[in-house]
Amino acid sequence: MPQYLLTVVEPGEGQAPEPEALDQIMKDVDAVDREMHDAGVWVFAGGLHPPDTATVLRPSGGDVLATDGPFAEGKEHVGGFSIVEAPDLDAALQWGRKLALATTLAIEVRPFR
Repeated sequence: MPQYLLTVVEPGEGQAPEPEALDQIMKDVDAVDREMHDAGVWVFAGGLHPPDTATVLRPSGGDVLATDGPFAEGKEHVGGFSIVEAPDLDAALQWGRKLALATTLAIEVRPFR
């Protein structure tokens, strides 16, 4: 069965929800996660630390240079992801919609090759 990456797109700094709202969001995300498990589509999921914790490795003249910070500078960043198995894109988009409602954030749905 095809696998799809559901990427959670977080807004820039200073746009985090209030703690009370975040508590509800996390409960809603847990509920979608449980639903994915129960439906047998869940493969893997994880949340990420903020972009400033990233290290980028770039090949350069036969060596590899390490730089601190995210690959791309921008307001939005990847905050987490889920990998699901779904029969087709439409089914994966349904899971993405559920995750978007739970997180109150944009979700990018992309198939694996």
